[in-house]
Formats: sequence, structure tokens, C-alpha cells
Amino acid sequence: MQTGAITGYFDVAQLTLYAFWIFFAGLILYLRREDKREGYPLDSDRTLRGDRVEGFPGMPKPKTFILAHGHTQVSPRVEPPSPPIAAIPAGPWPGAPLHPTGNPMVDAVGPAAYAMRHDEPDLGFEDGLPKIVPLRTDPVFYIEEGASDPRGMAVVGADGVVAGKVADLWIDRADVAIRFFEVELAGTAAPHHVLLPVPFSRIHAKARKITVNSILAAQFADVPGTKNPDTITLREEDRITAYYGGGTLYATIARQEPFL
Repeated sequence: MQTGAITGYFDVAQLTLYAFWIFFAGLILYLRREDKREGYPLDSDRTLRGDRVEGFPGMPKPKTFILAHGHTQVSPRVEPPSPPIAAIPAGPWPGAPLHPTGNPMVDAVGPAAYAMRHDEPDLGFEDGLPKIVPLRTDPVFYIEEGASDPRGMAVVGADGVVAGKVADLWIDRADVAIRFFEVELAGTAAPHHVLLPVPFSRIHAKARKITVNSILAAQFADVPGTKNPDTITLREEDRITAYYGGGTLYATIARQEPFL
């Protein structure tokens, strides 16, 4: 037998290759199981029949993670039952598209859906304080002298109607960026403020206005609010952003029709 041969059929190099294949297969199995710590078991038509939709391999055992600021997170975690969706299937087959039965932007249907993240503010790593706050609450941040200040600018909806004006700016203290415009709505008996995500807006500095193409002026009144006027939770961030995202499809009937 040649050097390195164990028998007439196996040698060290061949056994090493087999060992690598076994290790790699185990690694894939481990990673595939670990990536099911979020989002599983799945909600599907089978769930209504009592089946637990996990796929192969199954979900991993719960593990407790220690987060910043002393918080802990168990994953996978026990999820509350999913609320009923305000929509009906377009057909009797599984996976059929859904037709909204109410206001899809408020009911979180389709592009207006959002993740059920923690209903607590996102905290800074160093100071443990909320990251996103109104400019009025943190004197450390300010608009540079000579720079264009969005406060006071008119906010115009997709229909060209003025919805209100910018009352304040919500800043991300960690990234030093403006995340939301706080809009004071026009035509309301009592002051009504809503948040407008910066990515859904376009600033016209010379005209002193901000245009929003995703929703109409009247639809600003239904923008989800926040529990605290000076902070925003992770879930509220997603819910507010999803409302504007839903408007890109559901703000008008024409947007729901095909282009051709």
C-alpha cells in the first residue's frame, strides 16, 4: 500500500475529505436551525388546522440573550395569536392575494404591514436614553445658523393640498440625523401633531414647503400617533412608516390599478 493508506480502499486524505463533508453538513444544519429563532413557527392556512409549520430542521430550543442596559430576550419566544387580517382572499387556493375589507393603511394590510417590535423606545448604547427625540427636548442639537430650517414649512400632500406645517424635527441622537418631521395639521379644532418620516418627503427650500407623494392631505389625520409626545417606540416607528408605505398603493384607487 502507498504512504498514507489505511486499507486498500481508504487513505488519510479520503477520510479527511469525508470528515469535512460531515462537518459542513452539520454546520448547514446548525445554521438553518439557528435562523429559525425569529419568525417561526409560520402562520399559514395549515396553522388553522392545528399544524405547527416549522419545516426542516425544526426550531431550536429557547435561549436567553443578555442585551444592552440589562434587558434579556428569550428566542424563540412565545408569540401572541396573530390578529385577524382585515382582508379576504381573492381565490380559494392557499397564497391567494388579499383584498382589503376596510382602510388598508390603518388596518396594516399589504405594504402597510409592520413588524411587532418592542413597544419601547430604542435606547442609546452609552447613555441608555431614547435615541429619537424632538429637537425641543435636547438643547445639545440645533440647526446651524444659515442652514435651511424645515420648521414652519408647509407640508403638501399628493393632491397638492396643504396638510399642515412643520412644528418640530425629531432627531436621531446616535446617528445625528433628522428622522421625522413633526407636522401640526391644519383645519383641526385642537392642535393635532403627527410624524412624517423624512424618506417619504421632499424638501423645497426656496418655496418653503415639503411635498409628500405617498398620501393625500386628508389622510394625514389618520397617521398613527405615539404614546408619549416626546418619544417614539420601535413598534411606533414601524407602524408610522408602514402607514405612509401603504399609501403608495392604497392612497387612491388609481394606484391599485395596473399601469397597462
